[in-house]
Amino acid sequence: MSSPPSIPGALATARWRALGSGVVLRLTNPAALDPARAAVERELDAIDLACSRFRPDSELTRVNDCAGRHVHASPLLLEALEVALRAAVLTDGDVDPTVGMALQLAGYDRDWQLLPAPIGEPGPLPTVTASLRAGWRTVTLNRETSSVHIPAGVRLDLGATAKAWAADRAAAAAARATGCGVLVSLGGDIATSGPAPAGGWRIRVTDDHRSDPSAPGQTVSILSGGLATSSTAVRRWSHEHHTMHHVIDPATGAPVAHTWRTISVAAAGCTEANIAATAAFVRAAGAPEWLARLGLPARLIDWEGNVTAVAAWPAEGPAQARPERAETAVEYGREPSRRFGEALAR
Repeated sequence: MSSPPSIPGALATARWRALGSGVVLRLTNPAALDPARAAVERELDAIDLACSRFRPDSELTRVNDCAGRHVHASPLLLEALEVALRAAVLTDGDVDPTVGMALQLAGYDRDWQLLPAPIGEPGPLPTVTASLRAGWRTVTLNRETSSVHIPAGVRLDLGATAKAWAADRAAAAAARATGCGVLVSLGGDIATSGPAPAGGWRIRVTDDHRSDPSAPGQTVSILSGGLATSSTAVRRWSHEHHTMHHVIDPATGAPVAHTWRTISVAAAGCTEANIAATAAFVRAAGAPEWLARLGLPARLIDWEGNVTAVAAWPAEGPAQARPERAETAVEYGREPSRRFGEALAR
């Protein structure tokens, strides 16, 4: 996953945990760290209460428990659901918020850090069949009545969009509160807002955002936008004597198989970067061509460690003495990439 390495100079950093993930806040004005953190915490607390699948008091839990009925939803949850449904449209259903039941059947029924450790090396994944595969088109949102309806038997999960969306919102809130440049990393999903430091925001791209700088990976820098990394090698657990992971193929209701180990995508925002990374796992061998067609810079690693760079993602030098700038992560003038991001904003 993506993680910001230690940076010398005038940058300020704070670290804590929220939404079941590690949070890193970095900003260009050290004197503004306290109001920046307060702004980020407010955003994350509100999104957790609206969108968590694991909190019994969350709005999303109430919607899932009341499947088959129209349920009142706050403007924040409605926006989160709109983002999730637009992700389904953009990816032709490869990112689908109605995979909640499939995730439960795969054993992902609590914060993943509380799940049993994987039992061994990745192997063939079992078939997981949800009792009802209704799909994202069956979700109904009504802004006029502030309500949401899902069919009986369906459970929503916003894991493919809400965390990255939270990072985007938190970075923007911190920048508004301080007037300086901000980077927010939420479990390795990275969003930026405001002016970047000289040389850009340095980001270490690895399988696991918790790794130290010596872990295999690549250091890049971005001046704006977002960068998301997802890995099926990290978020794994044991369920019914099988090693499972969190990326579900909506077409089968099972964790994706025969796909990449780790995928990083840079985009105009963290939300679209994470949507593209998730869809790329589902598209497997077709992912590089799809990402290139969108003009989204990406780095894909297979299980043998081979790296595929897409859409001018910077090449990796043998020693990587200096970070390479992912220029296309901040040059979103290309129409395919612009349309991808603007579709989420509508």
